[in-house]
Amino acid sequence: MTIQVFGHKSPDTDSTGSPIVWAWYLTEVKGTPAEAKLLGEPNTEAAFVLERWNLDKPEIISGVEAGAPVVIVDTNNPAELPDAINDADIQAIIDHHKLVGGLETKGPIDITIRPLACTATIMVDLMGDDAAKMPDAIKGAALSCIISDTLEFRSPTTTDRDREVVAALAADLGVNVADYAAELFAAKSDVSAFSDAELIRMDSKEYEVGGKKFRVSVLETTAPQIPLDRKASLMESFKTVAAEDGVDEVLLFVVDIIKEEATLLVPNDLVKTVAEKSFGATVSGDTVVLPGIMSRKKQIIPNLTL
Repeated sequence: MTIQVFGHKSPDTDSTGSPIVWAWYLTEVKGTPAEAKLLGEPNTEAAFVLERWNLDKPEIISGVEAGAPVVIVDTNNPAELPDAINDADIQAIIDHHKLVGGLETKGPIDITIRPLACTATIMVDLMGDDAAKMPDAIKGAALSCIISDTLEFRSPTTTDRDREVVAALAADLGVNVADYAAELFAAKSDVSAFSDAELIRMDSKEYEVGGKKFRVSVLETTAPQIPLDRKASLMESFKTVAAEDGVDEVLLFVVDIIKEEATLLVPNDLVKTVAEKSFGATVSGDTVVLPGIMSRKKQIIPNLTL
């Protein structure tokens, strides 16, 4: 059977590009038929990457059949995967997030979780010398993933290895990293066509803190005023999204890539408490600016407290 390779729901560039990279490697190098899949519509930046490198958009799937062989990338969190994921035949996990637990496999598998900024960086390392065989489109996908996840090296998750892989891929492709990053972030920032609910769920993960379930959403942008101008309607939509998704509250961080800061929308006392206890902030209105906060994985999630 063909192996399905996919990342998390609400796919960003890494969860769109890395399945494509790894499916290419399994199929073309290892001789094991594999196909990239998506668990939702890719965000605007990921869609740009597909078009820029002339890559077909992977099929969007809503679930997996029992016993179907799968490789999970860019997550190990069952909440971000199909409901019946443990009924599938999970054959490998490649990720750069903390180990959550809850996945169950049919037997021993290969698991690679490394403290790098991007899944694609790990994949290049796992390929070894075979990475040189990647065609330009696959290199372009990997390059895009790393630049996106590191926010062009601004994110505190960035490592020297991420920088090295970007430099090598960009040199092979003849790409200027700064210019290409600007194109990526412009695509990421173009959110005018999305509804409030779509914006809230676009780059979002569920986490429980102090007995409360939160949808922790991040909007990374070079034009923060565009979503912030919609703060009233966004905060009103928090209630609907929370009710539909079975969480207690939405936390929406608008990350200004250029200024390297995040603005948290504060609709009520619960979120005010989270902001003050988690980040030492003083909240006096319906937003609070958090200087230096760029990474959900390294700076937001680990600090959340009630």
